[in-house]
Amino acid sequence: MKNSLKTLALLLVALFVNTIVNAQDSIVSSKEPESFRLIIPKLEVLIDSAWANNGLLGYRKDQIEVKKSNLKSKRRNWTRNFGIAADSRYGTFNNVSTNDTGGNTVNLASTTTQLNYSVGFFLKIPVFDILHRKADVKQAQAEISQAENYVKFQKNEIKETVIKYYEDLLLKQNLLELKAKNFGNAKVSMEMAEKEYKNGLIPIYEYVRLFDITARIEAEYEQAKSAFMLSKQLLENLTGITIK
Repeated sequence: MKNSLKTLALLLVALFVNTIVNAQDSIVSSKEPESFRLIIPKLEVLIDSAWANNGLLGYRKDQIEVKKSNLKSKRRNWTRNFGIAADSRYGTFNNVSTNDTGGNTVNLASTTTQLNYSVGFFLKIPVFDILHRKADVKQAQAEISQAENYVKFQKNEIKETVIKYYEDLLLKQNLLELKAKNFGNAKVSMEMAEKEYKNGLIPIYEYVRLFDITARIEAEYEQAKSAFMLSKQLLENLTGITIK
């Protein structure tokens, strides 16, 4: 009975070690982590591109042009009260003329087909337009100023966001490089530990401890890579520039 228990225990230990070795082989045989060093454009280039790529900012700029056009229209409103009027008519007209000669009045009537036309100038002076024109122009100027100030505010917001994303990408890139180097060193150590374990130089609990450390380092490396890719994509989406 005791021999059977010992045999079973040895089989379980062997199975456990074989499982760890297979998992370790998967880690060691994985491809060496590549360098993620990017060619990141200058911050000023990224900011200018983000301004040009932002749809809402473009909409606000178009609003300024609309308000400027509205101001010009209000400044020219006075011209609608001054102009030229012309009229022409063609048809059959009845003409009546009076002739006074020697105290006698003679009325002459005739019917003719002719073209009649007239041209004249007109000038209106509406009191309401005179009183409110200055206020309308001033209001239009204030609306332009408001729109321009809002564009400046929004450009500053976009600039701050680009700076944050830019600095975050640099940080994530540096952290990933460190994690990649740490992971590479851990894999080398794990390879050495495997050889020492197979040669009976280290006990199984030490081998298991090193395997656990290597697995945690790999997990940190994968998390750093994911955070780096997310930071890169956010900056690309904001600026419209593909970073390689």
